[in-house]
Amino acid sequence: MAIINFKILALTFFTFLLTGIQLQAQDFSADNKSKMRKEKYGYGIEGRVAPELSKNIQWVDENGVDREPVQLADHKGKFKVIYGFQSWCPGCHSIGLPALKKMSDALEDSDKVAFFAIQTVFEGAHTNTKEKLNETQDKYDLKIPFGHDKGNNASGNRSITMRDYRTGGTPWFIFVDQEGKVVFNDYHINLDAAIEYLKAL
Repeated sequence: MAIINFKILALTFFTFLLTGIQLQAQDFSADNKSKMRKEKYGYGIEGRVAPELSKNIQWVDENGVDREPVQLADHKGKFKVIYGFQSWCPGCHSIGLPALKKMSDALEDSDKVAFFAIQTVFEGAHTNTKEKLNETQDKYDLKIPFGHDKGNNASGNRSITMRDYRTGGTPWFIFVDQEGKVVFNDYHINLDAAIEYLKAL
């Protein structure tokens, strides 16, 4: 009887350990400050169903050619990575876009993850234009669809994506799982943990 209990105890501990590893792999926050800031300012909609992307967003495909609006519903069953940027954002160029490039390159052979970049305009609309999509796409050799979300009157002339996902600015990463739920929504990302998790899907 003692041997059986020991086996059950060992199995329980092993299951707990594996669960802990899984949870840790899904925590893509770069640091605790990032989590605290999100809680303080109410950024993000983690745990909620991802809103569909607005059809008002103007898109170019992976080759920089105008295309129909991207819809999350067209990628059902896939993990979606959405990156928000502005072309004049220094942090987007120094951190965000290189991180997106590294992530998309690491997953280029995966058919389980879809990547999208959206210029989420909330300031400098005269500079952060649709024409900057091709320039940014080429600069980082990102073979993924790029969108330009300048907003509309209903969104207060700021990005609809920002409003719907309650983002705090740029650069910004949004992760939507295979069930359509937002599992990450923040500025800073633990890039290595994210890549490791996405590769294991």
